[in-house]
Amino acid sequence: MARVLITGASRGIGRGTALALAQRGHEVIATARDISKLDDLPAVARLRMDVTDQASVDAAVAAAGRVDVLVSNAGATVRAPLESIPLDAVRSLFELNAFGALRVAQGVLPAMRERGSGQLIFVSSIQGRLVIPLIGAYAASKWALEAFAETIAIESSHFGVSAHVLELPAVASGGAAQAQVHLEESSPYWPLLGKLGPFRAAPISVEESAGSIADTIEQGSKAPFRIAVGDTAVAILAARKAAPEEAPFIAAPLDW
Repeated sequence: MARVLITGASRGIGRGTALALAQRGHEVIATARDISKLDDLPAVARLRMDVTDQASVDAAVAAAGRVDVLVSNAGATVRAPLESIPLDAVRSLFELNAFGALRVAQGVLPAMRERGSGQLIFVSSIQGRLVIPLIGAYAASKWALEAFAETIAIESSHFGVSAHVLELPAVASGGAAQAQVHLEESSPYWPLLGKLGPFRAAPISVEESAGSIADTIEQGSKAPFRIAVGDTAVAILAARKAAPEEAPFIAAPLDW
């Protein structure tokens, strides 16, 4: 069984993954910014980690001991048109979704490389391969995450360490409800906000997401690099791949 460090384990996909892995007999190292929210998780260690803070990451990685697998899950999203989104909000998204993931990977990779084994799993999104209006900043951070992950996959495979990206569609985790919205009713983009419903139709469950992560761990290095999770993700990403490059890809009809 693997010893797995999970970032963002206090809720949603991270929490579901901790439960699924513990049920399958893996050792879970659960981390979150608020360690009190980890009290009821079945974990061998519960550690405070803020992935945007280097000292916090260094301390948690040191306390974790051996890490066979990293599940890089911590993340957030926003709703705003790129015309007016505050650049500080974009920076914060990149700091959490992309740089935070890289920071933790840098923390665990040296020991994996020296051991000659390990696995890095990055929780991404179909928006790591396409964009959705008003969620473009989030997509950009996931595109950056996937570039980091793909580079790590190439660089680290020489040392016996594999990397994988799980591309999720909408997930019924409550994350979207917590998204910051930088959009006033007076904005000409306001009507567009009400048109985002089709993009979150038929969300997959936290349990399905967690199960895919657990399956990837148990496949080890034989798992694909990119894994579309659920029928919706498979269909949308296939349509994106088939679409001509001459025009922006739109995953659902949009008339506003």
